[in-house]
Amino acid sequence: MNFKVNPIFENSTESILNTIKMFSSTGELFGNGDRNKIKLFDFNEKKINIKSFKIPNLINKIAYRYFRKSKARRSFEYATILLEKGIGTPEPIAFLENFNILGLKDSYYVSEHLNADLTYRELVEIPNYPDNENILRQFTRFSFGLHEKGIEFLDHSPGNTLIKKNSEGTYDFFLVDLNRMEFHESMTFEMRMKNLCRLTPLKEMVAVMSNEYAKLYKKESEEKIFETLWKYTADFQEQFYRKKRLKKKLKFWKK
Repeated sequence: MNFKVNPIFENSTESILNTIKMFSSTGELFGNGDRNKIKLFDFNEKKINIKSFKIPNLINKIAYRYFRKSKARRSFEYATILLEKGIGTPEPIAFLENFNILGLKDSYYVSEHLNADLTYRELVEIPNYPDNENILRQFTRFSFGLHEKGIEFLDHSPGNTLIKKNSEGTYDFFLVDLNRMEFHESMTFEMRMKNLCRLTPLKEMVAVMSNEYAKLYKKESEEKIFETLWKYTADFQEQFYRKKRLKKKLKFWKK
């Protein structure tokens, strides 16, 4: 077993471990639990979030034991780095890895639970969402800030940014699902645009984001930013739906 607790929560180490051990029998299920299962727990007057990662296949069991850090450990470590860099993410509390003779058996990531007002997905799916363009522009500035700090969030997709509204009409952004992330000294223009291409299929949203990004990124014109981001977006959408069609065909032939 490999168990690590955020020093802030050291006094609750035993309670945290016991809560993880009771994961299968207690807690409130959050989301559909298709791949990874998330449950909510009341803990010391806080709501905490425990994510149980899907049990890996044999190859990954071995890889996560000897060659790579588990998703739970990466989530914990990346959350810590993000907070150190001033980027919003729910406070990391702990991670736990259980091993058997083959390798990684199961793993858990514990963080504070954040009640968000919305995610980026609502901006895509509800065109008339209140204050839509303002949120989108603030989100673009947030993403630019990530890029300036060399943070490449590889799962920068619609559901992985939680958004909370402040009383003064501004918004705070919090990254979740953190296990795929890279950190660089700097990011090229192409890296930046590719990092934004999975967020929306809507050309009008890409146009707004390009306009806002161009106000901050002076190395390329707004036209160049839009053309590049839209190209990468269209390429991603084509690839996404091609995979979807292929999966549908495979399911049909398996019947």
